[in-house]
Amino acid sequence: MQEIDLLYRDVPRAICCFADLDEHWLVDPGPEASHRRLLEQLPDDWEPRRILLTHIHFDHAGATGRLLERWPRAEVWVHERGARHLVDPERLVASARRIYGDAFDELWGAVVPIPADRVRALSGGETLDGWRVAHTPGHASHHVSYFHESTGAAMTGDVAGVRIGTGPALPPSPPPDIDRELWLASLRTLREWAPSALCVTHFGRWTDVDAQLREVAEGLEHWSELARSTDNAAFADAVRRHIATRTDDPATRASYEQSNPATTLWSGWARYWRLREDQSAA
Repeated sequence: MQEIDLLYRDVPRAICCFADLDEHWLVDPGPEASHRRLLEQLPDDWEPRRILLTHIHFDHAGATGRLLERWPRAEVWVHERGARHLVDPERLVASARRIYGDAFDELWGAVVPIPADRVRALSGGETLDGWRVAHTPGHASHHVSYFHESTGAAMTGDVAGVRIGTGPALPPSPPPDIDRELWLASLRTLREWAPSALCVTHFGRWTDVDAQLREVAEGLEHWSELARSTDNAAFADAVRRHIATRTDDPATRASYEQSNPATTLWSGWARYWRLREDQSAA
């Protein structure tokens, strides 16, 4: 298994793609804006049989359509709730452009539609070609994780947190799908696999599995509660201070800021709490 640093926006350890050249698969190819960095680190004549997506956020899946132009025989695995947005990304892109504005193209690049016949829609619970699939929502309603049976490694996208260098494992919480209870249940699903390693997109492969899953679970409780009593600026400042207690390396802190911007995290929890209040009032 190979860990490929996409050097997103020239920042090391922001986005990691996992690939196996012998088994011909890769997981989460990143945004289209950095797809050339991925191709530079693969043999010219290599092509995957399948591309596994943990979810369709642009930093994980945005390059997929562009790569299918190069690898038209590859099969794309994705949760059934995300599949239609790969085939017809127009609404997804329009929604994102309202958030990112003119910065969208620079951040993510082009979003190329994927032919419907190249998509395998998953619901979770499948065992396919040496992989086990689990629906692991909490970060995104369409998030799945993959267990690689021959190595015991779990490909966990964002659900096992963001962890870089000597820094902490943090739950990334951008809107709109953050759900604490579902996320905690997803962590229990990962524990039941008893994986030998967690392979996380931000960033790399970690073997202290129990400690990381415990830290993410504790973080879900801590950060969700903190969001109830702070605003965006105060929450972001608290996240940055927390990272600084674990690492004083400027490069590591820059990697956190690029892969999991502190200013994007409060709003996911704020929406979560608003929905909870609405449900209680109904």
